[in-house]
Amino acid sequence: MLAAARAALGPAEIPAEGIGADAAVRQFTELLTCYGLDLSNPRAAAHLQPPPLAVAAAGDAVVGALNPSLDTYDSGPSAIAVERWVVEALARLAGLPGDADGVFTPGGSLSNLMGLLLARDRAGARRGVDVRQDGLAALGQPVVLTGELAHFSVRRACAALGLGERCVRPVALDARRRMRPDALAAALADLNRNETPIAVVATAGGTDFGAIDPLPEIASLTEAFSIWLHVDAAYGFGVLFSPRLTATLEGLDGLGRADSLALDLHKLGWQPAPASVLLTADPAPFATLEREVSYLNPADDTAAGFTGLLGRSLQTTRRADAVKVATTLLAVGGRELGHMVEHCHRLAQYAQTRIQARPALRLIGPAELTTVVFRYQPTGTDQADVDALNARLRRRLLRSGSALIGRTEVTEADGRSSVCLKLTFVNPTATESDVDQLLDAVCAAAVQECA
Repeated sequence: MLAAARAALGPAEIPAEGIGADAAVRQFTELLTCYGLDLSNPRAAAHLQPPPLAVAAAGDAVVGALNPSLDTYDSGPSAIAVERWVVEALARLAGLPGDADGVFTPGGSLSNLMGLLLARDRAGARRGVDVRQDGLAALGQPVVLTGELAHFSVRRACAALGLGERCVRPVALDARRRMRPDALAAALADLNRNETPIAVVATAGGTDFGAIDPLPEIASLTEAFSIWLHVDAAYGFGVLFSPRLTATLEGLDGLGRADSLALDLHKLGWQPAPASVLLTADPAPFATLEREVSYLNPADDTAAGFTGLLGRSLQTTRRADAVKVATTLLAVGGRELGHMVEHCHRLAQYAQTRIQARPALRLIGPAELTTVVFRYQPTGTDQADVDALNARLRRRLLRSGSALIGRTEVTEADGRSSVCLKLTFVNPTATESDVDQLLDAVCAAAVQECA
C-alpha cells in the first residue's frame, strides 16, 4: 500500500499551477481511503488507535479553520479558556488536588518527557542546583526507577533530558507484570549518597498487557522517600470514565497521589490524534518553564490579566487540541464514554475465552484492559519455527487486507523470548462475532502458511 500510494502521488514536485481546492481535497481523500487504514473496520485490531468520534473530528476541524494558538492571550483567548477547563475537569476525574494543573502535549511520549523534565528540575532544586542554568553535573548520578516493561519513551526521555538512558533502573514485576512494591522499596533503600533519585515512573495500563502497577503502595513509598511519582496512564486513564471498571481494576485508586501523570485521549477517549495531557498535582513545578518574551508576554500585559500558556509547554505556537476533547465531553458525556470503555473491555475478555477454547492458540496473558496477547502454537513444533510462523501469518493477514493484528515479543517464565500476536480492542462498534472472525482469520492464515 505504501508503494502504491507513493506512485499515485507522482513526482515530488510542487506544481507551478494548482489543480484547485475540490480536486486536491478529492485526490488526497481518495489516496488516504484507498491506500490507508479503515479504523472503523472491526478487523483493525493492531494498535491503540481508535476510530475517532465524528463530533471530535468536527471540533478538530473548527480549530483547523480558526487556527488559534495557546502561547499568548492575543493568539487565542477563548482556546486558552477551553484548555484550562478541560485540564481542570480531567484533574478532578483523576482525583488530583484542587490546585492541580496541566497542559496538552503532542502525544504520550512528550507527556512522559514533560513529567520527567519537571521531576529533574525539582530534584535539582532540592540539591540547590538550577539545572537550567548550571547543567546536570551538580546532580551527581541521576536515577529513574521504573518497571521492567515501562514504555520505551521513558528511556528516550531520559536521553533527551541529558540524564542518559543508563540512569533508568528497571524494577522487577510480579506474575501479572506489575511493578513489585517490595522490589521498589529495596531499590530505593539501596540508593547511595552520590545518586540523585529523579523519579519513580509507574504504569497504569501497559501497552501489551494493560497491566496497572499497584499505585497506592508505590505512592506510599515515593512519599516516604520524597521522590517524584510520575504515572504513565496514557492507556489506562480512559478507564476512569467507567466507575464500575475503576472500582474493579486494582491500582487505579492511587492515581490521584501522583506528582504528575500522562494520559492519551486519542486512545480510550476516541479523539483524533494528538490528544495527550500532562497533569501535575500542583502548578509550582511549571515555574521552571516560565519565560518572559517582549513580543509575546511582556510583564505589564500579564499583570493586567492578558495571560497565555507559554510557561506551560516547551512549544511556543501550540494547537488548541483541547477543543475537540471539550466538544466530545459535552456532546457525549462521561457515562457514554464509560460504556464504550466497558464494551471494549468485554470484547477483550471474550477474546480470551475464545483463544483458550482453540487448541492451536495459546493465551500468553489475561485480558486486563482491552488487549489480549496470544500465540499460534501447534504442538510438536520447534520454538524458532513457531516464532517465524507467527511473524509470517501476521504479515499474510496484513498483505491480504483480511485483518490487522498486532505483534510483540514476550519474555516467558523460562527466560525465552517469544514472538506473539496481539488483539487491541478500541472499536466500540465491534462485536463478539467480529472477535470470532478475527481468530478464524488468524487460524486460516496459519494453515496457509504451514501448507
